[in-house]
Amino acid sequence: MSKTTEIQIEKSRNLIEGLRRHVREMGERGVSNNEIDQMEKTVALLSEANAEVDRLREELTPKVKKMNDLMTLVKASYAELKKTLKGYYPQERWPDYGIPDKR
Repeated sequence: MSKTTEIQIEKSRNLIEGLRRHVREMGERGVSNNEIDQMEKTVALLSEANAEVDRLREELTPKVKKMNDLMTLVKASYAELKKTLKGYYPQERWPDYGIPDKR
């Protein structure tokens, strides 16, 4: 759970608890039970959505690592092959081999 979301959920739950306690003691003072109920439902939805995001992050992390490893291999291979071609051919021929850059 992200720290920001975790803090907001905790603060909201504490507010809901405090509002419920005081609504019972002193009656509604600008805040209705319906508003408190709605906020409680929304906080529960936020908590569920956050749990789903955490699960997706756990699934995504190894896939991103694999992609980054593959990207590193491709970049290294590209750089080595480009260097080789640049050494054998004059600059005018580089575009023929897909090398658009200049020395």
